[in-house]
Amino acid sequence: MIAEPNVGVAVRLGIAQTLAWASSYYLPAMLAEAMARDLGISVAMVFAAFSAALIVSAVLGPYAGRLIDRSGGRPVLAASSVIFALGLAGLGLAEGPAGMFSAWLIIGIGMGCGLYEAAFSALVALYGTRSRGVITGITLIAGFASTVGWPLSSYLELQIGWRGACFAWAALHLTLGLALNLSLPRLAAPGRADAAAAEDDFADDTATPSRNAHRWASIALSFVFAATWFISTAMAAHLPRLLQAGGATLATAVMVGALIGPAQVAARLLEFGFLRNIHPLLSARLAAALHPIGALAFGAIGAPAAAAFGILHGAGNGILTIAKGTLPLVIFGPAGYGSRQGLLMVPARIAQAMAPWLFGICLEAFGVRALWLSSAIALGALLVLMALPAGLSASSRRADGRAHQ
Repeated sequence: MIAEPNVGVAVRLGIAQTLAWASSYYLPAMLAEAMARDLGISVAMVFAAFSAALIVSAVLGPYAGRLIDRSGGRPVLAASSVIFALGLAGLGLAEGPAGMFSAWLIIGIGMGCGLYEAAFSALVALYGTRSRGVITGITLIAGFASTVGWPLSSYLELQIGWRGACFAWAALHLTLGLALNLSLPRLAAPGRADAAAAEDDFADDTATPSRNAHRWASIALSFVFAATWFISTAMAAHLPRLLQAGGATLATAVMVGALIGPAQVAARLLEFGFLRNIHPLLSARLAAALHPIGALAFGAIGAPAAAAFGILHGAGNGILTIAKGTLPLVIFGPAGYGSRQGLLMVPARIAQAMAPWLFGICLEAFGVRALWLSSAIALGALLVLMALPAGLSASSRRADGRAHQ
């Protein structure tokens, strides 16, 4: 039997995800300069090591998903806490580029089996098609990862240095993170996650989608996720410079950057409330349109529309993060979710790794007109979402209906 969704599980996993994101994805922004200065390397080399970690996470994602399908998320997520701790401790002990790169590659292994894709897969293994609300719940909490991680990393670096900050994050993984991930329920029938999903009471074997339909939907979602992660990462890396290129002051750019996190969380609250009563595909279509709408306003009006652009971009990104978990579930169903999720996110992780460099080149060459690139990518994702069917089978359509109950 598939378990009933549990708010406590969402809270514990949300806190664990906040720790995982804060100590990996959001770590270089605060520590890269001090790390580069101490190791005698360039800041660009630190970010190159971070990009390598993202590539490692992309390669390992499908394997982690298959493990979760077979044994549930508890052992995989618990292992990720230990791996994160090892990587962060190694980073704190690094004495040169080789040690720094090696540590980031270990952190990349942790990212491959310990971030959102693994958490979403763990929830689907536990709750099947009733996972939408719980997925939204953990993104609501983990949406504050940068809000928590950036100030804490900065404070630790000031108090005990960047190496001490890495050791502190490692200790948090071995204590708080490991305890939270081990508190997750065990899968009722390890090794039979696919079978449990197939036996769900609204399964319909007579509506099995064709192989071509599966292939098209998989390619479409892979493109959408890669496009949206490219935009999200590019904006995270270059938003202040982009806004200043469009005429905003540095103070305005910093203020707009501070609005992104609250806008993401507000949009996720909207998804948890009003939008939970509509199909996730409609939510994703709406979210994909928000970045180009904001970019159009900023391009036409300039600095006075900077805040509107930031809010619209943040809101769209907040909902699309949830869509990365819910769309594969509602379109394909819960069977094999972890493996499929890992494969779907491989292009997204690669796009994420390349985004700061590629968008930076465009920003240098074209200034604020680089928004034409991000807007075109977002509109491409929107067109693909418009072409996607709501579900490939009767079971997936009814699954979404049950998810709201």
